[in-house]
Amino acid sequence: MRSMDWAEASRFLQAGTRTAKVATVTAHGRPHVAPVWFTVDGRELVFSTSSRSVKARNLNHDARVAVTVDDETPPFAFVSITGHAELIPRPDDFLNWTTRIATRYVGGERGPEMGKLYTEMDDLLVRISIDAVVARADIIG
Repeated sequence: MRSMDWAEASRFLQAGTRTAKVATVTAHGRPHVAPVWFTVDGRELVFSTSSRSVKARNLNHDARVAVTVDDETPPFAFVSITGHAELIPRPDDFLNWTTRIATRYVGGERGPEMGKLYTEMDDLLVRISIDAVVARADIIG
């Protein structure tokens, strides 16, 4: 097993179609985890969601968040992040972000269509500022 620096961890986060598992805390102190499609913007993770979602409601009262992205095939790897989220209601470039994220997961042909669909379903852009990262590669189980 070896540690990844931020440059390698960032490439890992952006590779393929791995989902991020986003952990938040409910108002009653219970943990909640949800998978999301995402992208990386500098040292921030970005995804969209509905303000009615559990994760958005949780982040609205407590912006602290933990995120894990992993590769489930040998030799295994993961990036685990703690940080805080900023919820931005329908920014001017919302369609650009939803399209960028969707294109990553469904490809260039369907990306614009899915990006538009997500602007209809979602009303928040979430930017996770990274406070700490643990990134490991070449894990042999």
